[in-house]
Amino acid sequence: MKDLLKSNIYDIDETIIIVGSCLKNMQPEGFEKIKKISQNIYELCLEETHINMAITKIGGMIRTGKVKNIVFATVDKSPHCIQVHYIRNELEKMMNLENICITNYVIVDNELIEINAELISLSKNLKQLKATWME
Repeated sequence: MKDLLKSNIYDIDETIIIVGSCLKNMQPEGFEKIKKISQNIYELCLEETHINMAITKIGGMIRTGKVKNIVFATVDKSPHCIQVHYIRNELEKMMNLENICITNYVIVDNELIEINAELISLSKNLKQLKATWME
Protein backbone atom coordinates (compact mmCIF):
# COMPACT_ATOMS: atom_id res chain seq x y z
CA MET A 1 0.00 0.00 0.00
CA LYS A 2 1.32 3.42 -0.97
CA ASP A 3 0.83 6.77 0.75
CA LEU A 4 -1.38 8.79 -1.62
CA LEU A 5 0.27 12.13 -0.98
CA LYS A 6 3.82 10.77 -1.24
CA SER A 7 3.21 8.94 -4.53
CA ASN A 8 4.11 10.17 -7.98
CA ILE A 9 1.01 10.92 -10.08
CA TYR A 10 2.55 9.07 -13.05
CA ASP A 11 3.31 5.89 -11.10
CA ILE A 12 -0.24 4.56 -11.45
CA ASP A 13 -2.23 1.81 -13.11
CA GLU A 14 -5.54 1.86 -14.94
CA THR A 15 -7.30 1.10 -11.65
CA ILE A 16 -6.49 3.03 -8.49
CA ILE A 17 -7.90 2.25 -5.08
CA ILE A 18 -8.01 4.90 -2.37
CA VAL A 19 -8.59 3.48 1.10
CA GLY A 20 -8.84 4.95 4.54
CA SER A 21 -5.49 4.18 6.16
CA CYS A 22 -7.11 2.33 9.08
CA LEU A 23 -9.03 -0.06 6.80
CA LYS A 24 -6.34 -2.74 6.63
CA ASN A 25 -6.18 -3.08 10.42
CA MET A 26 -9.87 -2.63 11.18
CA GLN A 27 -11.32 -4.81 8.40
CA PRO A 28 -8.47 -7.16 7.33
CA GLU A 29 -10.60 -9.66 5.41
CA GLY A 30 -12.46 -6.84 3.66
CA PHE A 31 -9.12 -5.28 2.76
CA GLU A 32 -8.06 -8.58 1.19
CA LYS A 33 -11.21 -8.44 -0.96
CA ILE A 34 -10.30 -4.93 -2.11
CA LYS A 35 -6.81 -6.15 -3.04
CA LYS A 36 -8.41 -8.63 -5.46
CA ILE A 37 -9.72 -5.68 -7.48
CA SER A 38 -6.24 -4.16 -7.84
CA GLN A 39 -2.91 -4.12 -6.04
CA ASN A 40 -2.58 -0.41 -6.86
CA ILE A 41 -3.78 0.78 -3.45
CA TYR A 42 -3.20 4.19 -1.90
CA GLU A 43 -3.86 4.93 1.74
CA LEU A 44 -5.27 8.24 2.90
CA CYS A 45 -6.13 9.51 6.38
CA LEU A 46 -8.31 12.59 6.34
CA GLU A 47 -7.79 12.92 10.06
CA GLU A 48 -4.26 14.12 9.29
CA THR A 49 -4.56 15.42 5.72
CA HIS A 50 -6.93 18.07 4.41
CA ILE A 51 -9.39 16.76 1.83
CA ASN A 52 -8.39 19.46 -0.67
CA MET A 53 -4.85 18.07 -0.83
CA ALA A 54 -6.23 14.63 -1.68
CA ILE A 55 -8.60 16.05 -4.31
CA THR A 56 -5.72 17.86 -6.01
CA LYS A 57 -3.51 14.77 -5.97
CA ILE A 58 -6.18 12.45 -7.36
CA GLY A 59 -7.11 15.08 -9.96
CA GLY A 60 -3.48 15.06 -11.10
CA MET A 61 -3.55 11.28 -11.39
CA ILE A 62 -6.69 11.47 -13.51
CA ARG A 63 -5.19 14.15 -15.78
CA THR A 64 -2.39 11.76 -16.78
CA GLY A 65 -5.00 9.89 -18.84
CA LYS A 66 -3.97 6.53 -17.39
CA VAL A 67 -6.78 6.12 -14.86
CA LYS A 68 -9.91 4.30 -16.01
CA ASN A 69 -11.26 3.04 -12.66
CA ILE A 70 -11.24 4.55 -9.18
CA VAL A 71 -12.36 2.70 -6.09
CA PHE A 72 -12.86 4.47 -2.77
CA ALA A 73 -13.11 2.17 0.27
CA THR A 74 -13.35 2.98 3.97
CA VAL A 75 -14.64 1.74 7.26
CA ASP A 76 -18.15 2.87 8.11
CA LYS A 77 -19.26 5.44 10.72
CA SER A 78 -16.04 7.46 10.74
CA PRO A 79 -16.54 11.23 10.32
CA HIS A 80 -13.10 11.42 8.72
CA CYS A 81 -13.46 8.46 6.38
CA ILE A 82 -16.82 9.63 5.05
CA GLN A 83 -14.94 12.55 3.51
CA VAL A 84 -13.01 10.10 1.32
CA HIS A 85 -16.28 9.40 -0.46
CA TYR A 86 -16.94 13.13 -0.95
CA ILE A 87 -13.81 13.34 -3.11
CA ARG A 88 -15.82 11.82 -5.95
CA ASN A 89 -18.33 14.70 -5.92
CA GLU A 90 -15.61 17.33 -5.86
CA LEU A 91 -13.72 15.74 -8.75
CA GLU A 92 -16.94 15.60 -10.80
CA LYS A 93 -17.34 19.37 -10.31
CA MET A 94 -13.76 19.99 -11.45
CA MET A 95 -13.38 17.76 -14.48
CA ASN A 96 -15.11 15.46 -16.92
CA LEU A 97 -15.16 11.96 -15.47
CA GLU A 98 -17.53 10.34 -17.97
CA ASN A 99 -14.83 7.87 -19.10
CA ILE A 100 -13.87 6.86 -15.56
CA CYS A 101 -15.73 4.26 -13.55
CA ILE A 102 -15.90 5.27 -9.88
CA THR A 103 -17.05 2.87 -7.18
CA ASN A 104 -17.46 3.59 -3.48
CA TYR A 105 -17.49 0.98 -0.73
CA VAL A 106 -17.77 0.93 3.01
CA ILE A 107 -16.54 -2.24 4.59
CA VAL A 108 -18.57 -3.62 7.47
CA ASP A 109 -17.98 -7.05 9.02
CA ASN A 110 -15.35 -7.53 6.31
CA GLU A 111 -17.99 -7.25 3.57
CA LEU A 112 -17.83 -4.71 0.75
CA ILE A 113 -21.00 -2.65 0.63
CA GLU A 114 -21.30 -0.46 -2.45
CA ILE A 115 -22.58 3.06 -1.83
CA ASN A 116 -24.06 4.92 -4.79
CA ALA A 117 -23.20 8.51 -5.72
CA GLU A 118 -26.67 9.82 -4.91
CA LEU A 119 -26.49 8.55 -1.35
CA ILE A 120 -23.06 10.12 -0.87
CA SER A 121 -24.34 13.43 -2.18
CA LEU A 122 -27.43 13.22 0.02
CA SER A 123 -25.30 12.65 3.11
CA LYS A 124 -23.85 16.14 2.60
CA ASN A 125 -27.29 17.75 2.56
CA LEU A 126 -28.81 17.34 6.02
CA LYS A 127 -31.97 19.31 5.21
CA GLN A 128 -32.73 17.11 2.22
CA LEU A 129 -31.74 14.00 4.15
CA LYS A 130 -34.19 14.91 6.91
CA ALA A 131 -36.97 15.46 4.39
CA THR A 132 -36.23 12.10 2.73
CA TRP A 133 -35.98 10.29 6.04
CA MET A 134 -39.23 11.75 7.33
CA GLU A 135 -41.24 10.57 4.28
